Amino acid sequence: MKDVAALAGVGLKTVSRVVNGEPGVTPDTERRVQEAIDSLGFRRNDSARVLRKGRTASVGLVLEDLADPFYGPLSRAVEEVARAHGALLINGSSAEDPDREQELALALCARRVDGLIVIPAGSDHRYLEPEIKAGVATVFVDRPAGGIDADVVMSDSFGGARAGVAHLIAHGHRRIGFIGDQPRIHTATERLRGYRAAMEDAGLAVDPSWESLGTTAPDRVREALAAMLAGPEPVTALFAGNNRVTVTAVRALAGRAHPVALVGFDDIELADLLGITVIAQDAAALGRTAAERLFRRLDGFEEPPARVVLDTRLIPRGSGETAPPATA
Repeated sequence: MKDVAALAGVGLKTVSRVVNGEPGVTPDTERRVQEAIDSLGFRRNDSARVLRKGRTASVGLVLEDLADPFYGPLSRAVEEVARAHGALLINGSSAEDPDREQELALALCARRVDGLIVIPAGSDHRYLEPEIKAGVATVFVDRPAGGIDADVVMSDSFGGARAGVAHLIAHGHRRIGFIGDQPRIHTATERLRGYRAAMEDAGLAVDPSWESLGTTAPDRVREALAAMLAGPEPVTALFAGNNRVTVTAVRALAGRAHPVALVGFDDIELADLLGITVIAQDAAALGRTAAERLFRRLDGFEEPPARVVLDTRLIPRGSGETAPPATA
Protein backbone atom coordinates (compact mmCIF):
# COMPACT_ATOMS: atom_id res chain seq x y z
CA MET A 1 0.00 0.00 0.00
CA LYS A 2 2.93 2.34 0.70
CA ASP A 3 4.25 1.76 -2.83
CA VAL A 4 0.80 2.44 -4.32
CA ALA A 5 0.41 5.60 -2.23
CA ALA A 6 3.86 6.88 -3.27
CA LEU A 7 3.26 6.21 -6.98
CA ALA A 8 -0.21 7.81 -6.92
CA GLY A 9 0.91 10.73 -4.74
CA VAL A 10 -1.71 10.12 -2.05
CA GLY A 11 -1.85 8.99 1.56
CA LEU A 12 -2.30 5.42 2.83
CA LYS A 13 -5.87 6.18 3.98
CA THR A 14 -6.83 7.17 0.44
CA VAL A 15 -5.45 3.90 -0.94
CA SER A 16 -7.39 2.01 1.75
CA ARG A 17 -10.61 3.79 0.79
CA VAL A 18 -10.18 2.93 -2.88
CA VAL A 19 -9.28 -0.72 -2.20
CA ASN A 20 -12.25 -1.19 0.14
CA GLY A 21 -14.74 0.75 -1.99
CA GLU A 22 -15.30 3.41 0.65
CA PRO A 23 -16.62 6.93 -0.15
CA GLY A 24 -14.69 10.17 0.17
CA VAL A 25 -12.36 9.88 -2.85
CA THR A 26 -12.64 12.09 -5.93
CA PRO A 27 -12.95 10.34 -9.32
CA ASP A 28 -9.57 11.71 -10.43
CA THR A 29 -7.82 10.50 -7.28
CA GLU A 30 -9.50 7.11 -7.53
CA ARG A 31 -8.31 6.84 -11.13
CA ARG A 32 -4.69 7.61 -10.16
CA VAL A 33 -4.77 5.09 -7.30
CA GLN A 34 -6.27 2.43 -9.55
CA GLU A 35 -3.62 3.05 -12.20
CA ALA A 36 -0.91 2.66 -9.53
CA ILE A 37 -2.53 -0.57 -8.32
CA ASP A 38 -2.60 -1.94 -11.87
CA SER A 39 0.96 -0.86 -12.55
CA LEU A 40 2.38 -2.45 -9.38
CA GLY A 41 0.16 -5.57 -9.41
CA PHE A 42 -1.05 -4.78 -5.88
CA ARG A 43 -3.40 -7.28 -4.20
CA ARG A 44 -5.11 -6.69 -0.87
CA ASN A 45 -3.75 -8.88 1.97
CA ASP A 46 -6.95 -10.58 3.14
CA SER A 47 -5.17 -12.32 6.02
CA ALA A 48 -4.23 -8.95 7.47
CA ARG A 49 -7.74 -7.70 6.81
CA VAL A 50 -9.20 -10.62 8.79
CA LEU A 51 -6.91 -9.85 11.75
CA ARG A 52 -8.02 -6.22 11.69
CA LYS A 53 -11.76 -6.65 11.14
CA GLY A 54 -12.38 -10.11 12.56
CA ARG A 55 -14.37 -11.05 9.44
CA THR A 56 -13.27 -13.15 6.47
CA ALA A 57 -15.93 -11.98 4.00
CA SER A 58 -16.66 -15.61 3.20
CA VAL A 59 -19.60 -17.93 3.84
CA GLY A 60 -19.95 -21.69 3.52
CA LEU A 61 -22.69 -23.69 1.84
CA VAL A 62 -23.12 -27.38 2.66
CA LEU A 63 -25.25 -29.09 0.02
CA GLU A 64 -26.51 -32.65 -0.32
CA ASP A 65 -25.17 -33.22 -3.83
CA LEU A 66 -23.65 -30.64 -6.18
CA ALA A 67 -24.64 -32.86 -9.12
CA ASP A 68 -28.36 -32.70 -8.27
CA PRO A 69 -30.04 -30.18 -10.63
CA PHE A 70 -32.21 -28.91 -7.76
CA TYR A 71 -29.18 -27.40 -6.02
CA GLY A 72 -27.84 -25.48 -9.03
CA PRO A 73 -30.31 -22.55 -8.82
CA LEU A 74 -30.15 -22.65 -5.01
CA SER A 75 -26.36 -22.38 -4.95
CA ARG A 76 -26.35 -19.67 -7.62
CA ALA A 77 -28.86 -17.59 -5.64
CA VAL A 78 -26.76 -17.87 -2.47
CA GLU A 79 -23.68 -16.86 -4.45
CA GLU A 80 -25.40 -13.79 -5.91
CA VAL A 81 -26.48 -12.57 -2.46
CA ALA A 82 -23.01 -13.23 -1.07
CA ARG A 83 -21.41 -11.35 -3.96
CA ALA A 84 -23.73 -8.39 -3.38
CA HIS A 85 -22.40 -8.30 0.20
CA GLY A 86 -18.78 -8.53 -0.95
CA ALA A 87 -18.39 -12.09 0.29
CA LEU A 88 -16.96 -15.24 -1.26
CA LEU A 89 -19.02 -18.45 -1.27
CA ILE A 90 -17.34 -21.79 -0.53
CA ASN A 91 -19.46 -24.89 -1.00
CA GLY A 92 -19.24 -28.65 -0.77
CA SER A 93 -21.36 -31.82 -0.83
CA SER A 94 -22.32 -33.98 2.13
CA ALA A 95 -23.47 -36.83 -0.16
CA GLU A 96 -26.40 -37.28 2.25
CA ASP A 97 -23.90 -38.57 4.84
CA PRO A 98 -24.32 -37.05 8.35
CA ASP A 99 -20.66 -37.66 9.25
CA ARG A 100 -19.47 -36.01 6.06
CA GLU A 101 -21.83 -33.08 6.66
CA GLN A 102 -20.35 -32.54 10.13
CA GLU A 103 -16.79 -32.87 8.83
CA LEU A 104 -17.41 -30.37 6.03
CA ALA A 105 -19.26 -27.85 8.21
CA LEU A 106 -16.56 -27.87 10.87
CA ALA A 107 -13.82 -27.63 8.23
CA LEU A 108 -15.46 -24.48 6.90
CA CYS A 109 -15.70 -23.10 10.43
CA ALA A 110 -12.02 -23.90 10.98
CA ARG A 111 -11.30 -21.72 7.96
CA ARG A 112 -13.20 -18.97 9.74
CA VAL A 113 -16.14 -18.45 7.42
CA ASP A 114 -18.44 -15.76 8.78
CA GLY A 115 -21.57 -17.84 8.27
CA LEU A 116 -22.93 -21.21 7.19
CA ILE A 117 -25.90 -22.28 5.11
CA VAL A 118 -26.56 -25.98 5.63
CA ILE A 119 -28.85 -28.46 3.91
CA PRO A 120 -28.90 -31.09 6.65
CA ALA A 121 -27.97 -34.70 6.04
CA GLY A 122 -28.06 -35.61 9.72
CA SER A 123 -30.59 -35.15 12.50
CA ASP A 124 -28.29 -33.90 15.27
CA HIS A 125 -26.63 -30.52 14.84
CA ARG A 126 -25.50 -29.90 18.38
CA TYR A 127 -21.94 -30.11 17.08
CA LEU A 128 -22.48 -26.59 15.69
CA GLU A 129 -23.48 -25.04 19.03
CA PRO A 130 -19.92 -23.90 19.92
CA GLU A 131 -19.49 -22.38 16.46
CA ILE A 132 -22.79 -20.52 16.64
CA LYS A 133 -21.95 -19.23 20.14
CA ALA A 134 -18.60 -18.08 18.74
CA GLY A 135 -20.46 -15.93 16.21
CA VAL A 136 -20.80 -18.09 13.09
CA ALA A 137 -24.24 -17.17 11.75
CA THR A 138 -26.04 -20.34 10.61
CA VAL A 139 -29.16 -20.90 8.51
CA PHE A 140 -30.58 -24.28 7.52
CA VAL A 141 -32.31 -24.86 4.20
CA ASP A 142 -34.87 -27.41 2.98
CA ARG A 143 -34.90 -29.26 6.32
CA PRO A 144 -34.79 -28.06 9.94
CA ALA A 145 -31.81 -28.52 12.22
CA GLY A 146 -31.85 -31.32 14.77
CA GLY A 147 -31.21 -30.71 18.45
CA ILE A 148 -30.68 -26.95 18.18
CA ASP A 149 -32.89 -23.92 17.62
CA ALA A 150 -31.83 -22.21 14.39
CA ASP A 151 -33.20 -20.37 11.36
CA VAL A 152 -34.60 -22.60 8.63
CA VAL A 153 -35.97 -21.82 5.17
CA MET A 154 -37.89 -24.59 3.43
CA SER A 155 -40.65 -25.37 0.97
CA ASP A 156 -44.10 -26.52 2.01
CA SER A 157 -43.47 -30.23 1.46
CA PHE A 158 -46.63 -31.30 3.28
CA GLY A 159 -48.92 -28.87 1.47
CA GLY A 160 -47.33 -29.52 -1.92
CA ALA A 161 -47.69 -33.30 -1.66
CA ARG A 162 -51.23 -32.95 -0.40
CA ALA A 163 -52.12 -30.78 -3.41
CA GLY A 164 -50.43 -33.16 -5.86
CA VAL A 165 -52.26 -36.23 -4.58
CA ALA A 166 -55.54 -34.33 -4.42
CA HIS A 167 -55.01 -33.49 -8.09
CA LEU A 168 -54.73 -37.19 -8.94
CA ILE A 169 -57.84 -37.95 -6.89
CA ALA A 170 -59.74 -35.20 -8.71
CA HIS A 171 -58.97 -37.01 -11.98
CA GLY A 172 -60.59 -40.19 -10.77
CA HIS A 173 -57.74 -42.12 -9.15
CA ARG A 174 -58.38 -44.10 -5.97
CA ARG A 175 -55.34 -46.40 -5.86
CA ILE A 176 -52.37 -44.05 -5.68
CA GLY A 177 -48.82 -45.07 -4.84
CA PHE A 178 -46.17 -43.00 -3.08
CA ILE A 179 -42.42 -43.51 -3.52
CA GLY A 180 -40.17 -41.23 -1.51
CA ASP A 181 -36.70 -40.77 -0.09
CA GLN A 182 -35.29 -42.26 3.12
CA PRO A 183 -37.52 -41.97 6.20
CA ARG A 184 -34.85 -40.15 8.23
CA ILE A 185 -35.12 -37.20 5.81
CA HIS A 186 -37.56 -34.54 6.97
CA THR A 187 -38.89 -33.69 3.51
CA ALA A 188 -39.57 -37.37 2.74
CA THR A 189 -41.72 -37.85 5.82
CA GLU A 190 -43.51 -34.52 5.30
CA ARG A 191 -44.41 -35.48 1.73
CA LEU A 192 -45.62 -38.88 2.89
CA ARG A 193 -47.73 -37.10 5.49
CA GLY A 194 -49.18 -34.88 2.75
CA TYR A 195 -49.99 -37.96 0.65
CA ARG A 196 -51.81 -39.58 3.54
CA ALA A 197 -53.70 -36.39 4.36
CA ALA A 198 -55.00 -36.06 0.79
CA MET A 199 -56.14 -39.68 0.78
CA GLU A 200 -57.85 -39.20 4.14
CA ASP A 201 -59.49 -35.98 2.95
CA ALA A 202 -61.06 -38.00 0.11
CA GLY A 203 -62.12 -40.84 2.42
CA LEU A 204 -59.71 -43.27 0.73
CA ALA A 205 -57.99 -46.06 2.63
CA VAL A 206 -54.26 -46.49 1.98
CA ASP A 207 -52.93 -49.98 1.42
CA PRO A 208 -49.47 -50.26 3.08
CA SER A 209 -48.13 -51.77 -0.15
CA TRP A 210 -48.79 -48.43 -1.88
CA GLU A 211 -46.16 -46.63 0.22
CA SER A 212 -42.40 -46.98 -0.18
CA LEU A 213 -39.62 -44.94 1.42
CA GLY A 214 -35.95 -45.69 0.83
CA THR A 215 -32.95 -44.63 -1.20
CA THR A 216 -33.60 -42.97 -4.54
CA ALA A 217 -31.30 -45.40 -6.36
CA PRO A 218 -32.98 -46.33 -9.68
CA ASP A 219 -33.03 -50.07 -8.94
CA ARG A 220 -34.77 -49.53 -5.60
CA VAL A 221 -37.35 -47.19 -7.14
CA ARG A 222 -38.05 -49.55 -10.05
CA GLU A 223 -38.51 -52.46 -7.66
CA ALA A 224 -40.94 -50.50 -5.49
CA LEU A 225 -42.93 -49.34 -8.51
CA ALA A 226 -43.07 -52.84 -9.98
CA ALA A 227 -44.51 -54.16 -6.70
CA MET A 228 -47.21 -51.48 -6.72
CA LEU A 229 -48.15 -52.32 -10.31
CA ALA A 230 -48.35 -56.07 -9.68
CA GLY A 231 -51.39 -58.05 -8.58
CA PRO A 232 -55.08 -57.87 -9.41
CA GLU A 233 -55.53 -54.30 -8.10
CA PRO A 234 -52.43 -52.29 -9.07
CA VAL A 235 -52.11 -48.59 -8.42
CA THR A 236 -53.36 -46.42 -11.26
CA ALA A 237 -51.35 -43.35 -10.28
CA LEU A 238 -48.05 -42.51 -8.61
CA PHE A 239 -46.89 -39.56 -6.56
CA ALA A 240 -43.08 -39.34 -6.77
CA GLY A 241 -41.47 -37.83 -3.69
CA ASN A 242 -38.60 -35.98 -5.42
CA ASN A 243 -36.96 -35.32 -8.78
CA ARG A 244 -34.77 -38.44 -8.77
CA VAL A 245 -37.76 -40.69 -8.11
CA THR A 246 -39.67 -38.90 -10.88
CA VAL A 247 -36.91 -39.46 -13.45
CA THR A 248 -36.74 -43.18 -12.68
CA ALA A 249 -40.54 -43.46 -12.74
CA VAL A 250 -40.76 -41.77 -16.14
CA ARG A 251 -38.30 -44.31 -17.55
CA ALA A 252 -39.99 -47.28 -15.89
CA LEU A 253 -43.48 -46.29 -17.01
CA ALA A 254 -42.55 -45.51 -20.63
CA GLY A 255 -44.33 -47.65 -23.20
CA ARG A 256 -46.82 -49.27 -20.84
CA ALA A 257 -50.04 -50.46 -22.51
CA HIS A 258 -52.08 -48.93 -19.66
CA PRO A 259 -50.70 -45.50 -18.73
CA VAL A 260 -50.12 -44.74 -15.07
CA ALA A 261 -50.79 -41.17 -14.01
CA LEU A 262 -47.79 -39.42 -12.50
CA VAL A 263 -47.20 -36.31 -10.41
CA GLY A 264 -43.69 -35.57 -9.16
CA PHE A 265 -42.44 -33.32 -6.37
CA ASP A 266 -39.75 -30.99 -7.84
CA ASP A 267 -39.60 -29.91 -11.44
CA ILE A 268 -37.18 -31.76 -13.70
CA GLU A 269 -35.33 -30.89 -16.89
CA LEU A 270 -37.46 -31.39 -20.03
CA ALA A 271 -40.59 -31.95 -17.90
CA ASP A 272 -42.42 -29.44 -20.07
CA LEU A 273 -41.52 -31.34 -23.25
CA LEU A 274 -42.29 -34.73 -21.70
CA GLY A 275 -45.59 -33.53 -20.28
CA ILE A 276 -44.77 -34.32 -16.65
CA THR A 277 -47.08 -32.78 -14.05
CA VAL A 278 -45.11 -31.56 -11.04
CA ILE A 279 -45.27 -29.80 -7.73
CA ALA A 280 -42.60 -27.17 -8.24
CA GLN A 281 -40.62 -25.53 -5.50
CA ASP A 282 -38.56 -22.41 -6.11
CA ALA A 283 -34.99 -23.51 -5.40
CA ALA A 284 -33.60 -20.05 -6.20
CA ALA A 285 -36.02 -18.44 -3.73
CA LEU A 286 -34.92 -20.92 -1.06
CA GLY A 287 -31.27 -20.01 -1.59
CA ARG A 288 -31.91 -16.28 -1.83
CA THR A 289 -34.13 -16.17 1.26
CA ALA A 290 -31.65 -18.19 3.31
CA ALA A 291 -28.70 -16.06 2.22
CA GLU A 292 -30.52 -12.80 2.91
CA ARG A 293 -31.40 -14.04 6.37
CA LEU A 294 -27.78 -15.08 6.96
CA PHE A 295 -26.44 -11.65 6.07
CA ARG A 296 -29.06 -9.95 8.24
CA ARG A 297 -27.61 -11.96 11.11
CA LEU A 298 -24.08 -10.99 10.09
CA ASP A 299 -25.13 -7.34 9.97
CA GLY A 300 -26.16 -7.56 13.62
CA PHE A 301 -29.91 -8.01 13.26
CA GLU A 302 -31.13 -9.96 16.30
CA GLU A 303 -34.39 -11.87 16.58
CA PRO A 304 -35.45 -15.35 17.67
CA PRO A 305 -34.71 -18.13 15.14
CA ALA A 306 -37.51 -18.40 12.59
CA ARG A 307 -39.00 -21.07 10.35
CA VAL A 308 -39.73 -19.62 6.89
CA VAL A 309 -41.94 -21.81 4.68
CA LEU A 310 -42.20 -21.02 0.97
CA ASP A 311 -45.20 -22.04 -1.13
CA THR A 312 -45.05 -24.66 -3.87
CA ARG A 313 -47.15 -24.69 -7.03
CA LEU A 314 -48.83 -27.34 -9.13
CA ILE A 315 -47.89 -27.32 -12.83
CA PRO A 316 -50.25 -29.58 -14.83
CA ARG A 317 -48.68 -30.84 -18.04
CA GLY A 318 -50.55 -34.03 -18.88
CA SER A 319 -49.09 -36.94 -16.91
CA GLY A 320 -51.13 -36.11 -13.81
CA GLU A 321 -54.35 -35.61 -15.76
CA THR A 322 -54.57 -39.15 -17.20
CA ALA A 323 -57.77 -40.87 -16.08
CA PRO A 324 -57.63 -44.41 -14.62
CA PRO A 325 -58.67 -47.35 -16.81
CA ALA A 326 -62.42 -47.88 -16.98
CA THR A 327 -62.07 -51.14 -15.03
CA ALA A 328 -60.10 -49.55 -12.18
